[in-house]
Amino acid sequence: MVDEKEARCSPTRLAGEPEKRRRAPSAAAAAAAPSSTPAARASAPPAARPLATLASAPRPPTAVLLMNMGGPSTLDEVGDFLSRLFHDRELIQLPFQSRLAPLIAARRTPKIQKQYAAIGGGSPILRWTRTQGAELVRLLDELHPATAPHKAYVAFRYARPLTEEALDEMAADGVTQAVAFTQYPQYSCSTTGSNLNELYRQIKKRKEEGMQGADIKWSVIDRWPTHEGLVEAFTERLRDVLNTYPEDIRHTVPILFSAHSLPMQIVSGRGDPYPAEVAATVAAVMTKLGWSNPYRVTWQSQVGPSAWLGPQTSDSVKGWAKQGHKHAVAVPIAFTQDHIETLYELDQELVEEAAEHGMELRRAESLNDQPLFLRALGNCSTQMGLRCPGCVNPVCAQQKAFFRRGGGLAALEAETA
Repeated sequence: MVDEKEARCSPTRLAGEPEKRRRAPSAAAAAAAPSSTPAARASAPPAARPLATLASAPRPPTAVLLMNMGGPSTLDEVGDFLSRLFHDRELIQLPFQSRLAPLIAARRTPKIQKQYAAIGGGSPILRWTRTQGAELVRLLDELHPATAPHKAYVAFRYARPLTEEALDEMAADGVTQAVAFTQYPQYSCSTTGSNLNELYRQIKKRKEEGMQGADIKWSVIDRWPTHEGLVEAFTERLRDVLNTYPEDIRHTVPILFSAHSLPMQIVSGRGDPYPAEVAATVAAVMTKLGWSNPYRVTWQSQVGPSAWLGPQTSDSVKGWAKQGHKHAVAVPIAFTQDHIETLYELDQELVEEAAEHGMELRRAESLNDQPLFLRALGNCSTQMGLRCPGCVNPVCAQQKAFFRRGGGLAALEAETA
């Protein structure tokens, strides 16, 4: 079971925001305060104007760092994207990885370029993330004026803008407070964990090289699988597509909740919580839907011959078609934006496979700029970072300790104390 305290984002306040902000008057303000005697008031210098100028000086934004795997925006970026992905041992572990990764990336690049060409020449994930970020900070400025202004930054793991580029931008803006906000609703050490480890490595590198941005204070939102707004958003998208069927068959259409698969080595070897959190999201959506339809959780995007989470989404479609089902609905339950895995793998490959087996497949739209989802983004706060019970990654341990201490130079210095 997923612990309710960990699994839900609190709608009460922004991560890092104090319950109530009280500011003690500064020495300058105290000195400038009018005296209680008429003589003193008559002789006091006119200090109000300079103080007003100081009070109106802009303060640096509270940063909201939107983290995701990313995707190549153009066909020319596909090779670098794949190379970074296959080099990441927190996602895929290969023998002689530093040598094999570039070879695998080079071999797969032409095939993956064709897939991106089929969806318009690049991934829309950056555009959608920026759209979501713009609406998120607008909502945060309204909901949490104590930490305003807010500014969204994008940090992708395998595509630009990379984590170090986002930190450069934050340092240039003078950011001192930031929230690392994963865009994966369900936690995995291979996705959110990899993003946070890379963020930690880049912050540590900045301290070692004397670069700006190492002293930023951090809060972390590392999961939100059963957040009420997220569940409502998924449910609304699902209802919309179910309502396209005639009423007499609407509740007989099976639902495929499709999520990105993981190698079994990660799941069973480390105790990764991802499958349980995906299941928690699905259960919450089905509860909201009234358990009206048959459903299954399925897994997509497997790479290589090793054992991964199953059943695969494509195999489930074929199996249901053989059983005589003529319709099915796919729901991308672990994604919050459209990208190659929705626009190509589901909308093209899976739809074609279903048709070849006599089944018509429809897909629930991705969350993208749905108002319910955007409001959910604005209502999240911090989660507790918990290591997988079988974790053997030392960077993961250091990263979680760093963010648990609140980040900044003090947290980095505590590592060597």
